[in-house]
Amino acid sequence: MEEGIGLGNKTEEVIRNITRKFQISNPLREASFKFQIELYMPPRIVEELLGFFEDKEQPFLKEFLSQVTVKSPDISKINLPGNVFYQLVDDIRGRSYRGLRIGEESIGQAAKAMIGKNDLSKKDFEIAVGSVVKNFRDRYRQATRFGFIDSLADLDLIMLAKELDGFLVTTDEGVIKWGRVFGVKEMAAAVFGAKMRG
Repeated sequence: MEEGIGLGNKTEEVIRNITRKFQISNPLREASFKFQIELYMPPRIVEELLGFFEDKEQPFLKEFLSQVTVKSPDISKINLPGNVFYQLVDDIRGRSYRGLRIGEESIGQAAKAMIGKNDLSKKDFEIAVGSVVKNFRDRYRQATRFGFIDSLADLDLIMLAKELDGFLVTTDEGVIKWGRVFGVKEMAAAVFGAKMRG
């Protein structure tokens, strides 16, 4: 739903454009169309999508979801090679260590910011260390989440694409990276957008 897909500047506009493409005599499913497209989403991704909107009952959302097959991956039938788990554990360990180091550095920075400051009010204390805390959060998030599958919803996407032998379409760099590790076919979001516009 991000920019670069070429189907709109806002999530609502992207959803409306995809829905419209599927509703206009369903040209994407005609035999003459070179690429047949069927959209699948795991339930957790549907929940994430709906989370972008305050009113989840809007007609355009219902119309879009009527064009999507909502399916959970059957994880009991998916076999994965051991090297995937070795890479996953190694990546988790490295990210945890980087997060720890960032935490240690931030504690040191906060301590330096407090030298010579006694009897601060809660508000003054928060002001004194606020920039350190913000910097810590940003760096920690970057070190532990960027380029990683950080939710079951992300893993659902990969497992469903693997189960269906379908294409994974996402702009999430972690999902793309780990989709490759898991051996899933992918289609760049910009390419998907171009096919939808075509």
